[in-house]
Amino acid sequence: MYSGIPFPEIDPVIFQIGFFSLRWYSMAYILGIIGAWFLARKMSTEKGSVFTVLKIDDFLVWATIGIILGGRLGYVFFYNASYYMEFPLKILALWQGGMSFHGGLLGVIVATVLFAKQRKIPIFEMSDILVCVAPLGLFLGRLANFSNGELFGRVTHSVPWAMIFPDGGPEPRHPSQLYEAGLEGIALFVILNSIYWLSPRFQKRTGFLTGLFFLLYGIFRFLLEYTREPDGHLGFIWQNLSMGQILSLPMVLFGLYLIQKSSYKNKLRRIEFDE
Repeated sequence: MYSGIPFPEIDPVIFQIGFFSLRWYSMAYILGIIGAWFLARKMSTEKGSVFTVLKIDDFLVWATIGIILGGRLGYVFFYNASYYMEFPLKILALWQGGMSFHGGLLGVIVATVLFAKQRKIPIFEMSDILVCVAPLGLFLGRLANFSNGELFGRVTHSVPWAMIFPDGGPEPRHPSQLYEAGLEGIALFVILNSIYWLSPRFQKRTGFLTGLFFLLYGIFRFLLEYTREPDGHLGFIWQNLSMGQILSLPMVLFGLYLIQKSSYKNKLRRIEFDE
């Protein structure tokens, strides 16, 4: 029986000066936001988008607030509402972890819709750029989960890379954080950016990339949840489905809707052009 790889000793604190400490978890968010900002500026410049560099700079603050506020509130209400209702001040303890991707996504959606309406930018022309850069943050966020030894996978004795996590008991488990970093981060980034930069045909279908992001993330997350240990205080929600899987199903449906909608709009444009 495979005994597993010991979890590497990773200090969650990068450095500390007095009362101030910088953690890998916080650094992941900082680097993810900055990296996405730089890439979005390049995409806007190269392709001449109406979502201009100046507007991207202005949106950076909106996006950051949406990610942090939405991510935290999403975790509070989706995953541990009873605990935080009992200890409401703990909601502010971001350094202890506890962020929800689905909550952060909702926060960014709200920020995007409000910003686009205020600046008179077509929402999906803006979101097609945002979804191309989002996997950078997803990749770094999952690495941060791994460094914290949190959100680990289910027990397995069948893969040689299974690990013994400090808070996961003595049995080897899937390093599901790394699986998610690979699919939700690297694979999603490569697919979306390959289409954005190399496929002019799909660039004309405004909203297609946004729909593809929702579809692929939802599928990747749903499948990877089968290797991830459900939250102990929640367990399985319905029919052996975890909260992450249930929250991902609407993403798949919404993604399919946006892809179909972008195809229909593109067909109408071709008809108008032919006439």
